[in-house]
Amino acid sequence: MVKKNYTAVTEFILLGLTDRAELQPVLFVVFLVIYLITAIGNVSMIWLIRSDSRLHTPMYFFLSHLSFVDLCYATNVTPQMLVNFLSKSKTISLTGCFIQFHFFIALVITDYYMLTVMAYDRYVAICKPLLYGSKMSRCVCISLVAISYIYGFANGLVQTILMLRLSFCGPNEINHFYCADPPLMVLACSDTYVKETAMFVVAGSNLTCSLTMILTSYIFIFTAILRIRSADGRRKAFSTCGSHLTAVTVFYGTLFCMYLRPPSEASVEQGKIIAVFYIFVSPMLNPLIYSLRNKDVKEAIRKVIQKKLINKIDILVTGI
Repeated sequence: MVKKNYTAVTEFILLGLTDRAELQPVLFVVFLVIYLITAIGNVSMIWLIRSDSRLHTPMYFFLSHLSFVDLCYATNVTPQMLVNFLSKSKTISLTGCFIQFHFFIALVITDYYMLTVMAYDRYVAICKPLLYGSKMSRCVCISLVAISYIYGFANGLVQTILMLRLSFCGPNEINHFYCADPPLMVLACSDTYVKETAMFVVAGSNLTCSLTMILTSYIFIFTAILRIRSADGRRKAFSTCGSHLTAVTVFYGTLFCMYLRPPSEASVEQGKIIAVFYIFVSPMLNPLIYSLRNKDVKEAIRKVIQKKLINKIDILVTGI
């Protein structure tokens, strides 16, 4: 039921991870370090893929966009969070909150389908290697990435419009460290049924649809791998999928826990911890997962380091 004679909220207060003042500086340092590792790791991955011609393949093209999306949604949340750790006023404007909300939903859904596209790429590479060049042409790759972005941002826009239709009349304290669905709906003075239903439908359908496509791709992949007679051939085929499977497990596992629950005070508190994993831990780990478990990326990194060392030695010799 809509509450009448209310004063519209113009800003929100983000309560953050904890209200314990002594922990704020510690958390600031921890999340600053995590964000720097995330930014350096993902920017380095994008630069490495762009600069090394051996990595100019569909798999690494998709990986560069996954790194870009990871960097963007971590950046969407982290700066405001870091400021709030050291600030007494932990406010965010109504407009700023909904902008953050829109980009977060858009980028997370884009991430779903970027991971899905990467699974499809592995399916074609392993199950239909002779058709790989035609099925994963540059035009096809660009189209798949573009569709992921367009679909993600369209979903984000719809969810933001539905959130804007709600009335907020106080209290204005968001029990989270960013403007997320469940804690915002808890504060609404108007009926949240439509928005809550839309959240479950969009989150559930996109999670289920993308994960089903990924699992289906891997059923065919594993079937094809098991048909390979040599143990070395099976090992090499599995190694090309290991990094992607690890990234999928971390990302989807936390998102299922986050969104497929009704919004309540208890679910919001649990959601804060879960959100840390997919906003901060997953984007930080992805570059490490793909670099440590991938021979091509490790070789590209080795070449860059060797080139830097040779250049330094040349400068020293020239100086002498």
